[in-house]
Formats: sequence, structure tokens, C-alpha cells
Amino acid sequence: MADTKREIERKYESEDSGLPDLTGVAGVAAVLDKGVAHLDATYYDTADERLAASSVTLRRRTGGSDAGWHLKFPVAPGVRDEIQAPLSDTLPGDLAGLVRSRVRGGELLPVVRLRSNRDVRHLVDADGRLLAEVSVDAVRADRLTAGGGETQWTEIEVELADGGDPAFLDKVEKRLRKAGVRPSASASKLARALAETAPHQQQPAAVPAREPATAGEHVLAYVRAQRDAIVELDPAVRRDAEDSVHSMRVATRRLRSTLKSYGELLDRTVTDPVGDELKWLAGELGLDRDREVLTERLTAALDEVPATLVRGPVAERLHTWASAAHGGTRGRLIGVLDSRRYLALLDTLDALIADPPLRKAAGKKPRKPIAKAVKKDFRRVAGLVERAVALEPGTDRDVAIHEARKKTKRARYAAEAARPALGKPAKGLVKSMKALQTLLGEHQDSVMARQALRELSAVAHAAGESAFTYGLLHEREEQRAVRVETELPGFWDGIKHGAAGL
Repeated sequence: MADTKREIERKYESEDSGLPDLTGVAGVAAVLDKGVAHLDATYYDTADERLAASSVTLRRRTGGSDAGWHLKFPVAPGVRDEIQAPLSDTLPGDLAGLVRSRVRGGELLPVVRLRSNRDVRHLVDADGRLLAEVSVDAVRADRLTAGGGETQWTEIEVELADGGDPAFLDKVEKRLRKAGVRPSASASKLARALAETAPHQQQPAAVPAREPATAGEHVLAYVRAQRDAIVELDPAVRRDAEDSVHSMRVATRRLRSTLKSYGELLDRTVTDPVGDELKWLAGELGLDRDREVLTERLTAALDEVPATLVRGPVAERLHTWASAAHGGTRGRLIGVLDSRRYLALLDTLDALIADPPLRKAAGKKPRKPIAKAVKKDFRRVAGLVERAVALEPGTDRDVAIHEARKKTKRARYAAEAARPALGKPAKGLVKSMKALQTLLGEHQDSVMARQALRELSAVAHAAGESAFTYGLLHEREEQRAVRVETELPGFWDGIKHGAAGL
């Protein structure tokens, strides 16, 4: 099983003069010489360097205290999550899975070999506690692909100790700068090696970024951002990182909604099949997420019930219900992320962005066609909310509110995509649609919670347990739904008034 650690480090250019004296850094009581380590690392990537393009590094390294496979994902400038696996001849399967959304059907090849003589120092405080590891690395890089070259350099690397205060790195940097040392222009050794060993013809000309000018470009920028989110969240979902499944599901929904909302800009005969696949993916992601939301809701509701009104092993049965579902859907979800269907969807999204099916209106200035799409979605929400309000309480109203909630999400995402083009009006609509989505979501969560409570009650009754507490929770959920239905008409009137200037 791979281990994960948060790596916080900074890199600096170094002359042959070596490491400046760091004993004057505030908090440092001693600088301990830990000797020289000889490191030999081979970096892997696809032939077109997909991992490097995402600032992801995958290497097999021997030497030093952490020999093995290392996979690093960027978190923020100077911050990466490093996932380590034991040394082996072939790439461990769990690491292969974590890069699959980027590699897909491509082959991982050795692209660069880095050999470093690492002269290590430990900065420790008065109690001998490690504050940071500082090293002077003499690096030789050899490109292993056809036409590659070699290069060498020396750099200083400062890595914060586990659990350390990042502000300490500012103190070290202040001392280094005072000694004439400057931050490295490269984010990583691999980035520098690739840049300095690439054949001249492989170096693409820099293309200056520019703001979207047409309606189509605005929408495609949002589409691209959601595609990127799906790809980047894939490893986190595989690692079961907190909120990752929900975030990935939201990205798929945003993308699908955008393709629908802006059908006058992007040809829906092309995008609708993509939307169907996104719907499938969102559904697979939702198998776990919906149960998680229900579990959190029911657990919180049970915590509010006085102990004297809790009859039978309600908490235990709820935990068993939640755990059994999580275990089953978890394995299924990993299978989905490894499936040809999912990887084909990612390829299709890439192709759609590279060669978008633009309609004539997509070439126009953005304000009018984008505002038209947003207004159309808002009118759809208005009709559904007003229909729900007019219905009598019961199943029909529950269904109508649920439909209104789904269309509210779509209107919200359309407004999000429109913000760069429409500015303040779109921002205001995002805010109001988010608030409406929350209100309607509270109602739908109540409907689903009541259904789950009826199921749990039936199982408890069959086991000879009291169903009293489940009935009590059911009644409280009914009252929550009633409060939403009572509040909705006035809430909607306020939204309509605020959206009048859209």
C-alpha cells in the first residue's frame, strides 16, 4: 500500500560555493551534517509528456532513505503531495491507477534519468527537533528519449519538516537571499531537465494567453475548466480523499449542464451524446455520495433526540446500513474509473475542446447570446417553481420541487459560465440560484431521509426491535419539508425581483 505525505519545499539556484551559513536563522540552534547521499532516479511519462504538462512527476529512485516509487501531485506553489511505494522493478498498480486519467491508453516510458549527489544538512531547534532539511544537490540529467541530450547543475533545496510551520521557510529564504542565493526558475528538477535536454525542434513557441473574445470562447473556457477538474480529481477519488467524489460529481454536472444550456453555441447533435456519458458518470459517482449525505443527515438528527426517546440500537443499525453501502459502491467506483467507457469519455472531452462543434452564434460578441441562454434557463426554473407552489402538498409537489431543484442547478451553472461575460448580473444570479438550490435541496433531502427511515424501520421491526425512534425522526423530517414549502413562495418572489435586471 502506498504512503502519502505533504511535501513543502523551495528550490534555489546555487553556485559552486555551496551552502551559506544558516546558523543565524531565527529558531535554528544547530546545523547538523548528515553526509552525502547518492540518488539515482528514472522519471516516467508518456511520449507526449502528459504528466509533465500537468506538473505531475513519477519516478523510480534508488539511494537515500526513501528509495522506491514516488508520485507527486501539485497542491500549490512549492507544495506537493508525494505518494510513495516500495522499490520494485515494475510500476505498482495503485500508482498506475492514480495517473490513469492522464495517461489513459498511453504507454509510460522512461524519459529522464537524474543522478544527484545530495549533501544534506538538518536544521534543528534547541530541543533537537528537526525544522527543515537543507541539501546541496549536484545534478546530472540525461534525456532517455530519442534525440535527447544531457545537462547538469547545482541547486539548494529546503524541505520543511513534517508538521512544521511554513513561515519558517521564509526565515531560511531571507538568510539565503542575503547571501546572494536566488529562487530557482524551475518548479522541479524534472521540469528543468526536460527544458534543458529537449531537442530544439521539440520546444514549442510560447503562445501569449488572451481573454476569450467570442461567446463560444467564453463557454469553452468553462467547459475546459470542468474537464480539467474531472481529470485532476480522479486520483483523489481513487484515494478516497474527503469531498473528492462530491467535487468530481459536481464537475460532471456543471459540464453536462453547460453543454445543454449553450446549445445555440455548441451543436447539440455532437454534445448530447457526451452529455449522456457525463450523466452516466455522475450517476456512478452518486451511488456513494447520496448515501453519505443521508447518513450525515440522519446521524445529526439522531444526535438531537433525547436518550430517553431512543429505543433500540438505532445508531448501530444506521452505521451498519451506511458502511455496507460504502464498501460495495467503493469497489464499483474504482472499476468505473478503470473502465474503457470512462477513459473514452475523457478522450471525447479532449477532442471536443480541441475541435469544438461551434454554431454560427458562437462567433458573435459574448453578451447577447450568453445572456439569452441564461435567461432561458431562468424562465424554465420560474415555471417549475410556480407550478410546485400551486400544487397541493403530497407526492406531486415533492416531484415538482425536485424537478425545480435540478433546473435550478442548471441555471446556476449557466450563470457561472456567464460571469466573465456578463459580470455583476450573472454573479447575482449565481448567488440567488445557489440559495434556491439549498432551499429546494433541503426539501429533497427530507424526502429521501423519510424513505430511508421507512426502510430502516421495516428492517428493525422484522428483527423484533422498536420502530418508535424511526417514526419520531420521520415526523421531524416531515416538519422540515413543511417549513420549506411554507417559505418557498416568499423566497421565490424575492429572487424574481432581484433577477429583473438580468
